[in-house]
Amino acid sequence: MNTKVRLLDAAEIAARSNGYDAFSYADLSRAIGIRKASIHHHFPAKADLALALLQRYRTRFVASLEAIEGTDATAGLRLRSYLRVYRDALQGGETVCLCVAFSAARDSFGSEVLSELERFHKDSIAWLEAVYRQGRKDGTILHVGAPDREATATMALVEGAQLMARAAGDLSRFDTAVAMLEARLN
Repeated sequence: MNTKVRLLDAAEIAARSNGYDAFSYADLSRAIGIRKASIHHHFPAKADLALALLQRYRTRFVASLEAIEGTDATAGLRLRSYLRVYRDALQGGETVCLCVAFSAARDSFGSEVLSELERFHKDSIAWLEAVYRQGRKDGTILHVGAPDREATATMALVEGAQLMARAAGDLSRFDTAVAMLEARLN
C-alpha cells in the first residue's frame, strides 16, 4: 500500500472516530511512521486532505449503492441494505460515517470540500428517491409519500441516528431510531 493511501486510511479512521478537527498532521505522522513534511508532499494543506478523503469516500459509497442495486431486487430490500450500510459504519458505536463526521465539522471547511459534501448528500438522496419510487410500484415499502421528501427524511434519519448512537456508544440507539422505517419494509 502506498503512502498516500495509508495517509487517507489513517485520516479517515481519525475523522470517523474523533472528528475532523480532532487530528493533526502530527497525529498522522505518528500513526503511519512518516515525517510531517512527507504528509505535506501529498497533501499541502489539511483542506487538500479533506477533499481527497471525501472524494474517495463518495466514490466508495456510490459503489456500495450500485452493489445493493445488483443484489437486492426490491425497494424494500434495497432500503434495508442502505440502513445496514449506515449501521455497519458505526463499528459498534465507535465511529460515524465520514459524511456525518464532515457534516458536524462543517465550519472547518472551505467551499470546495462543502461542495463535495453536498454532492455526497445529493447522490444519496437521488438514490433513495429512486428506491422510494420503486417501493411505491413494487409495494415493498408501505405508505410511501412524496419520494423526494421520503429520501431527504431518510438521509436525515440515518445521519441523526448515527450521531445518537455514537454519542451513547450504543448501537441500540441507531436501531431504535430506524425501527419505524424498517417496520414499513416488506
